[in-house]
Amino acid sequence: MKSISKFILKLLGWEIRGHEKLPNKSVICVAPHTSNWDLLLGLIAYKSIGRKASFLIKKEWFFFPMNVLFNALGGIPVDRSKKTSLTEEMSELYARKDYFELAITPEATRKKNADWKKGFYFIALASNVPIVITMLDYKEKAIIFKDIFIPTGDVDKDMVTIKSYYKDVTARHPEYFAL
Repeated sequence: MKSISKFILKLLGWEIRGHEKLPNKSVICVAPHTSNWDLLLGLIAYKSIGRKASFLIKKEWFFFPMNVLFNALGGIPVDRSKKTSLTEEMSELYARKDYFELAITPEATRKKNADWKKGFYFIALASNVPIVITMLDYKEKAIIFKDIFIPTGDVDKDMVTIKSYYKDVTARHPEYFAL
């Protein structure tokens, strides 16, 4: 799968930068997210460097045959109607595994949304894992693993810092990307 993914990225003209020192446990903060193609591109990119990240997806997508596909790709169904703590569930998952990476798009929608969700931050903080600042830059045609960010616990200050990494990134649909 790694070779096929590398071939697909090369065929599409995309490159990957900064992936040499990724930790075995992390929350991958991926932005901008303005297109359904972002997920596919991210999955191919991650496979091309020999890694597998899980991702959260609405449980409504887990119907046959899509559930088979999403399970194979690392999808974790989320039931938004339940009042359970997703942060707690993910923290327990990190504690049980030696290797676990969870990719989250903080915008939580493909539409314009400057009010990023903070769940990725709280999951990283509760799980005591770093946040990998990752961007999909359509202008550069690059998937960039920009930095490894350690949450301090000051969510407001840290969110300003995290968002600042994305100021010069070009989304597939720039009109839908907001900081």
